[in-house]
Amino acid sequence: MPGWSCLVTGAGGFLGQRIIQLLVQEKDLEEIKVLDKVFRPETREQFFSKYLGTSIKVTVLEGDILDTQYLRRACQGISVVIHTAAIIDVTGVIPRQTILDVNLKGTQNLLEACIQASVPAFIFSSSVDVAGPNSYKEIVLNGDEDGHHESIWPDPYPYSKKMAEKAVLAANGSTLKNGGTLYTCALRPMYIYGERSRFISNIIITALKNKGVLGCTGKFSTANPVYVGNVAWAHILAARGLRDPQKSPNIQGQFYYISDDTPHQSYDDLNCALSKEWGFCLDSSWSLPLPLLYWLAFFLETVSFLLSPIYRYRPLFNRHLVTLSNSTFTFSYKKAQRDLGYEPLVSWEEAKQKTSEWIGTLVEQHKETLDTKCQ
Repeated sequence: MPGWSCLVTGAGGFLGQRIIQLLVQEKDLEEIKVLDKVFRPETREQFFSKYLGTSIKVTVLEGDILDTQYLRRACQGISVVIHTAAIIDVTGVIPRQTILDVNLKGTQNLLEACIQASVPAFIFSSSVDVAGPNSYKEIVLNGDEDGHHESIWPDPYPYSKKMAEKAVLAANGSTLKNGGTLYTCALRPMYIYGERSRFISNIIITALKNKGVLGCTGKFSTANPVYVGNVAWAHILAARGLRDPQKSPNIQGQFYYISDDTPHQSYDDLNCALSKEWGFCLDSSWSLPLPLLYWLAFFLETVSFLLSPIYRYRPLFNRHLVTLSNSTFTFSYKKAQRDLGYEPLVSWEEAKQKTSEWIGTLVEQHKETLDTKCQ
């Protein structure tokens, strides 16, 4: 099916940029429209310069996911939409309504734009957060899509992603304006790591200010993090599958957990494995037992609620974050392997090396603050 085109939302983000790097290698792709609110004239130049050597037309759009008319124009002539735009916040920094507007209403707006512009394929970047964990006592090892895991947290990020995913999957089979059919699917990546991760960058910069000691935030967890390049690859495979509905009917209206062969480990151990080459180490000092940490979070949330009429107090952590960071919660990618033909492109060793090299550039930028306390 020659001459197809793709719109990527959140294209300037951590995952969006990696998806575009793989998209430009796709056969018969004529145009990529890259949409992000953060794009500015100088950003456009950076984007175009990366892809000057390719025959694919790259159109950079600076637009808001809440602007319905803009979205409809952006979707004109598009074959596949890959929707990665979202606000990720599990600490309560960003107002609840802002997160709901972007993550849920923005997704609904984009689905409607696809119907009006007769876009036949829609891929949603969801999150493992829509599945839980709901309790740090809950143990899920190598879970799968048949496990009926669903987050019960009212916090805006997991709630908005869960409801947005439901909207995307419910839209599968909708009739397009030209009489065609909209096919959708959702991908639920595990915690994503890799070069240019904002979360890892924050952890490293904080540790540099603390003489190379990494803060312990998830020592009680067992997770299966996934490398950003492998998540991007899963999106490419989903796009291929939805573009040919006769060949891949199993994909339509489905969601998939996306993991890779990164070893099961705690979030703290992951941070240490990625950064130890540069002299970082974990904090070995005493920490609160997990149940006490959870109830302290509950107390802080209660204080925040009681003060809310007169003062906006944001706790350093909440129960959702404590649970998310300290649970045994891992999922298999077997369904994606079966239906999408997904196999991780990048091994754990290669992913670790690439991420570690990037961390080295952060250390170089801030080397004057690094001490040898860990060595």
